[in-house]
Amino acid sequence: METIVLASASSQRHEYFKLLGIPFIARPSTIEETWDETLPLEEAPKAIATRKVLCAAESLQAESAEAPVARWVFGADTIAAMDGRVFGKPKDRAHAKHMLSRLQNRAHKVITGIALYRLDHKRLSAKTVISAVNFAPMPNAEIEWYLDTGEWEGAAGAYKAQGIASCFISGVQGSFSNVVGLPLREFYTLLRENGYEYGATRSY
Repeated sequence: METIVLASASSQRHEYFKLLGIPFIARPSTIEETWDETLPLEEAPKAIATRKVLCAAESLQAESAEAPVARWVFGADTIAAMDGRVFGKPKDRAHAKHMLSRLQNRAHKVITGIALYRLDHKRLSAKTVISAVNFAPMPNAEIEWYLDTGEWEGAAGAYKAQGIASCFISGVQGSFSNVVGLPLREFYTLLRENGYEYGATRSY
C-alpha cells in the first residue's frame, strides 16, 4: 500500500492508521482551526479538514516538486456541538467541567470532516459525518472523578469516547469511530472512490 501523509497530530487517528495497516507520515497541520461563520455548523469541520490537506499538499510540492514523498494527503477535523454551540477542546479543568455539566443527561452531535487530496490528479474529495451521542446523567461527584483522570485534556467536548468516558455514554446513533475521531467506514469509502489500493481492493 502507498504511504499517506496524515495532516493530523491526533494520536487516535495515528492508531487507526496503524490498525488498518496503512503506512503514513505524520505532518500535523499548523493552520488556525477557524472557519467562515456564514457556513452551517455541520460544514465547518469539512472546511477545516480541506484547508489542512491543501496546506500539507502545498508544502509537499514545494519541498520536492519532481518527486513528492507521497501522492496522498489526508486530514480530518472533529467538533462536538449542541444547541448550535461548539464544544471544542477545553482550556482548563474549569472549562471542561462546564462542558460536561452541559452535556450530561442530553444528546449532542459529533461532526467530523474528512478530506483526501491526490497530488498526481490534483483532486480533492471531502465528506461530513455526523453521529449523535447520548450522555447519561452525571452527578457532580462523577464529573469530578472523570476530571481527575485527566482524560478530558485535548479532547473535543472534554471527553474521549474510547476511554473512561464510555462509562457515561448511554448511546450512540451513527458511527462510533466518528465519535473517536475518524469515521472508518467513510474513510475506507473515500480511499476506494479515489483509487487508493487498500489490501486486495482496487478501484479507479
